[in-house]
Amino acid sequence: MAQNMVNAFRASNLSRRIGFTLLMLVVFRVGAHIPIPGVNASVIQSLFNSQASIFSLLNLFSGGATATLSIFALSIIPYIDASIIMQLMTVVVPTLEEWSKEGEEGQRRINTWTRWGSVALGTLQSVGISYYLYRYSSNGKYVFIDHTIPSMLLCAAMLLTGTVILMWVGEQITDKGIGNGISLLVFFGIISRLPFGVNHLFQYLTAGVLTWPKLIIFLVIALLLIVGVVVVNEGQRNIPVQYPKRVVGRKVYQGQSSHLPLRVNQAGVIPVIFAISLLVLPYTVANFAKGSWTTWLSHYFGITSPLYIGFEFTLVVLFTFFYTQVVFKVDDVADNMKKAGGYIPGIRPGKPTADYLTRVSTRLTFVGALFLGLVSIVPSFITMGMGINGLYFGGTSLLIVVGVALDTLKQMQAQMLMRQYEGFMKRTPS
Repeated sequence: MAQNMVNAFRASNLSRRIGFTLLMLVVFRVGAHIPIPGVNASVIQSLFNSQASIFSLLNLFSGGATATLSIFALSIIPYIDASIIMQLMTVVVPTLEEWSKEGEEGQRRINTWTRWGSVALGTLQSVGISYYLYRYSSNGKYVFIDHTIPSMLLCAAMLLTGTVILMWVGEQITDKGIGNGISLLVFFGIISRLPFGVNHLFQYLTAGVLTWPKLIIFLVIALLLIVGVVVVNEGQRNIPVQYPKRVVGRKVYQGQSSHLPLRVNQAGVIPVIFAISLLVLPYTVANFAKGSWTTWLSHYFGITSPLYIGFEFTLVVLFTFFYTQVVFKVDDVADNMKKAGGYIPGIRPGKPTADYLTRVSTRLTFVGALFLGLVSIVPSFITMGMGINGLYFGGTSLLIVVGVALDTLKQMQAQMLMRQYEGFMKRTPS
């Protein structure tokens, strides 16, 4: 493994890509520590101590930048939301569906609209967060030292600017780095919170809240969940596909056997993000508004309440089925297979093939949906049951970290194999 890593850096092109990626990640981490001017840090800290649940997911993705209200406090969340919306819109908007089938040119148009959608969503979110901070006070002090509307608008402008910069950084990593730019930004944002989680563990051990047996149980369960995520993300069923012999001009192409891989988890982490975004909305509105109903909503629909956890599991399962149908269109797959002359042994081309793929995909999605639902709620039960709620151990972060790590290793391995390197996996001797 160590030798293969050395080989990766010896490849001139790959080493340049890795170096550029590291440089961009340094820019990301430096910006996460540049605070917005005119902000009272003690008031921000009191906000997170009392109502951290409102910004907990945002703070996790930004690598702690939200807790210090830095220029990258809004993170890359608007771009992620815009990308998800564009993917869903390709199903209902014929123009977007045509663009998605036009190859590189269509993808370029979709990316342009995604960027503009990110700016629009970033504007709404930055203004909303700035307005909330403008109204918040602690011990007679406000978040903004100069408690004026211009200070609030300046904060919103800097939050939006930070998001646009991160969007550019992510696209540069995708084009000139090792790929998966946006995912890598979220990945390193989550990883950067790991030392704080370890520090919380030692604090709980020192205070006697957490004992060594509980700690061992916690680490074992966490390891099992990580192994489970890897197994499910890599799990797939290969559907055999047969192509008959073809005659093109004077050339005769022999028939060949191939396979159509159907992954157990085709939706990835998107359903979990969908569910959390939808469930956090009423809780966030309750903290913005005033009235007795907001106290009831915060109590019975807080992120640690059984009602919230039950809804989270249900929505994750439903969104998994929905999003899988969006990304895996069985009718198109069956039609393309028929045009290429391919067929599944024992299944007639056309509609019978589409029906067969639907049945197989539904069974696989059912397993993947249940797994995603369990992964999204099990960490919450573990941390609450052991009284260690301060840890940044959640289903969303776990799925993102493992998924991005696997995808990045695969991309690096593919680039190394193109240059006749062995990659990260050693070949078995024949």
